Amino acid sequence: MNKLFLFFALLLFFTIDLSAQTQKGPDLKKLDAYFAKMVADWDVPGASIGIVKDGKLVFTGNYGLIETGKPAKPDENTLYAIASNSKAFTSAIIGMLVQEGKLKWNDKVKHHLPYFSLYNDPWISSQVTVRDILSHRVGLGTFSGDVIWYKSEMSSENMIKLAGKLPQAYDFRAGYGYSNLMYITAGELIKKITGKTWGENVKERILVPLGMDRTLTTAQDLANTNNVTTPHGRENDKNFPIEFEDWNEIGATGGIISSVNDVAKWMIFNLNHGIHGKDTILTKATRNMVWTPHNNFMVDHTTKNDLGRHFAAYGLGWNLGDFHGKFMVGHTGGFDGMITAVTMIPEENLGIVVLTNGHKSPIMAATYYAFDQFLGTGTKDWSADLLVRTNENQKNDTRIAYMKAKRVMDTKPSLELSAYTGTYHADVYGNIKVLLEGGELVILFENSPRLSAKLRHWHYDVWEIVWDEKHAWFSFGTVKFQTDNDMKVTGLEFQVPNDDIFFEELKPRKVMD
Repeated sequence: MNKLFLFFALLLFFTIDLSAQTQKGPDLKKLDAYFAKMVADWDVPGASIGIVKDGKLVFTGNYGLIETGKPAKPDENTLYAIASNSKAFTSAIIGMLVQEGKLKWNDKVKHHLPYFSLYNDPWISSQVTVRDILSHRVGLGTFSGDVIWYKSEMSSENMIKLAGKLPQAYDFRAGYGYSNLMYITAGELIKKITGKTWGENVKERILVPLGMDRTLTTAQDLANTNNVTTPHGRENDKNFPIEFEDWNEIGATGGIISSVNDVAKWMIFNLNHGIHGKDTILTKATRNMVWTPHNNFMVDHTTKNDLGRHFAAYGLGWNLGDFHGKFMVGHTGGFDGMITAVTMIPEENLGIVVLTNGHKSPIMAATYYAFDQFLGTGTKDWSADLLVRTNENQKNDTRIAYMKAKRVMDTKPSLELSAYTGTYHADVYGNIKVLLEGGELVILFENSPRLSAKLRHWHYDVWEIVWDEKHAWFSFGTVKFQTDNDMKVTGLEFQVPNDDIFFEELKPRKVMD
């Protein structure tokens, strides 16, 4: 889910693939020491890093802890949620279906999923293609609608139907808006065409053939699995453990759980352009399609940049660009309590996977430093540089501080507490209930029970949202009860500062007292 470049911490343990010591190339002991210091500097609970070169896993480094406060340490088989790195698996399966003649890249989504729609616009809804939903160019804003699926108990089909009621951010095919909901749509498309779930397709078509025997497509299988890292949220510069989320229903956008050893097999397969042993799993046409720019980003050609970058784009499930003139392809992933990255330079047959179990994570610092060491492209201290930028960005995020500074003390609600209770309906979500329990207001989200919270009076007709459980992407927030000229409560207005789960999109109106 996108926000997705935060960074790391606390060295307690590391391992190196000793066979890598005999390989030509950079000093792997130096590389490992750099990663160890980086983890400590960034204060991420734990990390596992792997580097593949010329078809082999030549380096593994494991740092920190599986869970803060406990002695277990990660290794190359420790499982992490790789989140949106799963999108490349989704586009690969779509490519296989195209190869089999069961689908075309330019097929209209609505032809296969008749309930699919966007913006109450029949024409746009009828024109959206498979390539459109895989390249984030349908017109939705980045992360728009994530509040629909976040911790939701709805079916994917219902999520997709609600997505059709989200506001349009820009003209169809005229910009980039990273959309998890469109990948959820791709998962349902796969299910409709094959009669099997996205997870079943991933296992049968990719995991089993590649020997990725530690990789899971659902957290529901974790109960029978060992060596699994713990996700961590972060608040007041402290890491705290949180529960592993179940993304089974939305797996196509970010459901895979994997390890350094297994992701290395995935990278080697991709660097070999879809060929595994003697089996051509992805044809040249498919490889070229998913690695072709479908959505281009502007690059400032008037000034130098740190990557020596000339272009940046999104393909189908992959970020595309260049690193000092060499084609670079990859993705990042943001899961509740875990940040990850998979990045490759195909012409050098080189790739790096960085898996971390915290929200302040140096995924790209590790990636770029490793590339520099293998390619001889620079001596930049990426960890130090990006840590300064990250700390500055966090320091400059004054949204919550501003809200708290604007609080007016010693005010009272305009109405009796009972006047605020009732059922509120959001077109893009469903029903939200406000109840009076034990003399205080509580708020309940019917599709996402774990978002329940107590409401503590803030000022006037505004209440602070005191969540019943801690959440990874947001903490402080308020909700305002809107009234008409007769002082009758008409709706809710949320303000929950964060960069992904936009409660402000809900705009619920009161439908029942």
